[in-house]
Amino acid sequence: MFAIPEIKTTVVYPATEKHLQKYLRQEVYLIQETGEDYKNVTLPFIQSQSFSIQWVYNILEKKAEADRVVYENPDPASGFVLIPDLKWDQKQLDDLYLIAICHCRGIKSLRDLTAEHLPLLRNIAQEGKDAVVKRFGTPGSQLRVYLHYQPSYYHLHVHFTALSYDAPGCSVERAHLLSDVIDNLELDSQYYQKRTLTFALRADEPLLKKFQEAGRV
Repeated sequence: MFAIPEIKTTVVYPATEKHLQKYLRQEVYLIQETGEDYKNVTLPFIQSQSFSIQWVYNILEKKAEADRVVYENPDPASGFVLIPDLKWDQKQLDDLYLIAICHCRGIKSLRDLTAEHLPLLRNIAQEGKDAVVKRFGTPGSQLRVYLHYQPSYYHLHVHFTALSYDAPGCSVERAHLLSDVIDNLELDSQYYQKRTLTFALRADEPLLKKFQEAGRV
């Protein structure tokens, strides 16, 4: 008898054109976004788009996925909700994947963070790890805890994945370790307003077109 290797697939139904484009192979461009680029290109783009994050607020307000909450700190300024990512079936720890979503509204991404947010970030780092080890038995030393830039949606959230798992988006041009973010903000409250941030954009992404129009690609 031969053992049949396990194959994991993702089924998206119904699949929109956006889903199809996401999984099609395309050219990728590396963007080096300065603080001025963010103010002049990225932020106006974000503000011009109708990115709906009502589904995030529904989670925070317990209108959706309340039964999936692993941990919550309800403080409106420094609290968060920790839930399993939909990509994780919660049956095996090799690909453990949870998301911490902050209660504080108005923090779109890494670019908005200042030293004012250190209590929130420290809570996510410590309490999130404590909750994971308590529920799933995975210690903090075996977790990768990070933020994406650019994020997939513009409400601050932090990814918790098994360190051994090569999770989508954990590459150096997108992931920023939470511990590094905290250290950087302790050194300089305006660190992420001033620093050049590098990230990749696919050929079909509208933000790439904005950088091309600005002569930055």
